[in-house]
Amino acid sequence: MTRQLIECVPNFSEGRDPSVIKQITDAIEGVDGVRLLDVDPGKATNRTVVTFVGAPEPVIEAAVRAAKQAAELIDMSKHTGEHPRFGAMDVCPLVPIANISMDETVVHAHRLAQRLGEEVGLTIYCYEHAAKTSRRRNLATVRAGEYGGLKEKLTDAEWKPDFGPAVFNARCGATGVSARDFLVAYNVNLNTTSTRRANAIAFDVREKGRVATDNGTITGKPVLDDKGHRVWTPGTLKCVKAIGWFIEEYGVAQISINLTNITVTPIHVAFDEVCRKADARGIRVTGSELVGLVPLKAMLDAGAYFLRKQGRSVGVSESELIKIAVKSLGLDDLAPFNPKQKIIEYLLAKSSNDNLVDLTVAGFVEETASESPAPGGGSIAAAVGSMGAALATMVANLSAHKRGWDDRWEEFSDWAVKGKAAYEHLLALVDEDTEAFNRILAAFGLPKGSDAQQTARRDAIEQATKHAIDVPFRVMQAAFDSMTVIKAMAEIGNPNSVSDAGVGALCARTAILGAGLNVRINSAELSDKEFSADMLSRAADLERSARAMEKEILEIVEGKISGQ
Repeated sequence: MTRQLIECVPNFSEGRDPSVIKQITDAIEGVDGVRLLDVDPGKATNRTVVTFVGAPEPVIEAAVRAAKQAAELIDMSKHTGEHPRFGAMDVCPLVPIANISMDETVVHAHRLAQRLGEEVGLTIYCYEHAAKTSRRRNLATVRAGEYGGLKEKLTDAEWKPDFGPAVFNARCGATGVSARDFLVAYNVNLNTTSTRRANAIAFDVREKGRVATDNGTITGKPVLDDKGHRVWTPGTLKCVKAIGWFIEEYGVAQISINLTNITVTPIHVAFDEVCRKADARGIRVTGSELVGLVPLKAMLDAGAYFLRKQGRSVGVSESELIKIAVKSLGLDDLAPFNPKQKIIEYLLAKSSNDNLVDLTVAGFVEETASESPAPGGGSIAAAVGSMGAALATMVANLSAHKRGWDDRWEEFSDWAVKGKAAYEHLLALVDEDTEAFNRILAAFGLPKGSDAQQTARRDAIEQATKHAIDVPFRVMQAAFDSMTVIKAMAEIGNPNSVSDAGVGALCARTAILGAGLNVRINSAELSDKEFSADMLSRAADLERSARAMEKEILEIVEGKISGQ
């Protein structure tokens, strides 16, 4: 199944003692399923920013453990530093990264806040998207008065904490917990050494814009409102902060950009807008660079955007989309861009040796032929189905580029995207089927001594068996969904590839009937006969529909091959 990922960026009020920082980060790394990405201590601020990523549950657990260490090791009554702060774990924001919404992230932020209050005894204020009142949305407001004013603040009923004790803790202070958008640090390279010109472009695009003047130039007098405040002319991009600077290392000026919400202004939109504004000032953009990590979706969206501008199909592979994004954005202008080191999901990915789908074709076949019972028929059915869907996607992509069909590229691109979604789903199910089999083995391996143990073992076997039925059934559904694309490509796709559509239909039918066998054999072992009967009935319906659809597709294919 698709994995949810969130990032956690806690800030701790300690940036000078490496041993304290290491004990906190060791607590984070001690949680399975969490990857520590960055530790950034600052001596002047006496503050360390830690970044780690994982699924919601382990991330929350790691944050709680880190908070416990901070509460034991950091004494706020002795803390000094330049950065605003009010607690040992000063802030702890959660950031949605992949396959999770902001609303879901807020729920996790509140769960984290509750655990920090109950288990660690911290005074918690929720801010930004996690704020429980509009007044507390802004961190600066929540942290106003900082540590020195916290004792008095807690006597005010309006500043009762959202979670945890409403009593001043001189050692720990208070902690802000939030859910916020992912921030991308992004620099655009210019063919100039002029910081002033780079700044002018930055002011053109950034949301804040520039101070309005009476003659519209920097030499004019600032325009003031009726209260005597300067009036600002907004830039063209929302959720964008930007400034121009000169980079001695590269000998060029850059526009340094913070994209504070890439769902509002994605990377590719910012890049193109900077290109337009630079061109208007006689300056050329030579490339760009990503500082830190970026979510996979941002790169895929960029690749698709630039392909659409070219009138090309976007239903191509993930690696091709990333390649187009890198070249179009010029991300390799100043230094090589390695997706495995810059894209969060790739950095977190398991070793290729852990996934069947990452094996070579020969390796997959040899692994199947070995004396190990997995991968078995379910994984093979999913693999065959993915090949059928991939063939349909190929026909769609070829059709999008067929000479004389230029005005139909978007039509076939849409079909290619549907085919790609089907084969990606089926590829994921290759490994999930083997994992389902392993779950059954693990359940049978549970102890069965006492009555309680026997009951727990029976329940585990029953649940694992249901999962082992559900996975091949999802293979059947995904493969059948792909047949819609296959049929369309047989009917309207590039006629030179009609035989490929026919092979795709045969693969899809094989996947559906093969996965159906797994549904049936696993259903026989199930105690829940109502669940079993329902799944068998639905599987039989899919098998009948697949046979009928295959017949229709092959008749179309045979007709075109024979010239009828």
